Amino acid sequence: MTPTHAPPPDRAPRTERGRRTQRAILDAAAAEFGEKGFHDSSIVSITIRAGVALGSFYTYFESKEALFKALVADMSGRVRAHVAPALAQSQGSAIAAERAALLAFLKFAREHKEIYRIIDEAEFVAPEDWRTHYSSTAARILERLQSAFAKGEVGTAPTEAHAWAIMGMNVFLGLRFGVMDEDADLEAVAAAANGLLHSGLR
Repeated sequence: MTPTHAPPPDRAPRTERGRRTQRAILDAAAAEFGEKGFHDSSIVSITIRAGVALGSFYTYFESKEALFKALVADMSGRVRAHVAPALAQSQGSAIAAERAALLAFLKFAREHKEIYRIIDEAEFVAPEDWRTHYSSTAARILERLQSAFAKGEVGTAPTEAHAWAIMGMNVFLGLRFGVMDEDADLEAVAAAANGLLHSGLR
């Protein structure tokens, strides 16, 4: 079962059944918001899609807005959880690890295309969560780069601008080759992007 990364603190499920119900609501919301957008989606349509009672919705979320905020955090957490094993299992330098991380993200984007619409809408529906999604992602990249620099694996002292540049590249590669083109060779895309990092950060 896919984990729930950001349950509302005061409404966290206490049982396995509750966790399954909350997960079903989040998954249904991702599909609903991804297809229709925030404003054209409704709590009723989400609960119908999730196969849960309307009362169950309010057990875990106080409003559609609260659900959307939780979903942004949940999707951010799911990306992080999807990429983490690729980083941990990567062999070689930090630059090689970034290639593995990008490839994992591209695969996630291809399987969860709705993330782009949801995160884009978050700028207006849940701006603080939108900002957190990007700033926390960039912070993790910067931390990895700083560690690589300390080990002598890259010759350029990394800055926040480097981290945001890498994140921006990854986001748009996911949009182009994960969402727009379902037939692209993701291994080749990751390799091409990684070549830029290897040359640029040496």
